[in-house]
Amino acid sequence: MILDADDPFAVLGVAVTSTPREIEREAQKLLGMLELGFADAASYPGPGGPRPRTADAVRAAAATLRDPRRRLAAELTAGAPTAASTPAAPPTTPRLAWPGALARTGWGPRR
Repeated sequence: MILDADDPFAVLGVAVTSTPREIEREAQKLLGMLELGFADAASYPGPGGPRPRTADAVRAAAATLRDPRRRLAAELTAGAPTAASTPAAPPTTPRLAWPGALARTGWGPRR
């Protein structure tokens, strides 16, 4: 599965299990740090090494995680391989950041 390298959870530096309040707080903190020019906020760990973090990327990540449908999609694909880190032979099943997500949403195997 090839995905966009900008995982909103990675951009904000929050866990997949973070609450909306935690996500908003982190986004505001990062925007303030970027405005002040803090070096710690200028990058985040990506699949191929450090990636630049911009105010626009932080705003886009926060907006993605505010929308319940887009957040669910981000939760299901968080930490999945990206174009830069995809192995030569793709895995037969996608790696899910939240293994119980499919079952909880009714998409899992029928019993």
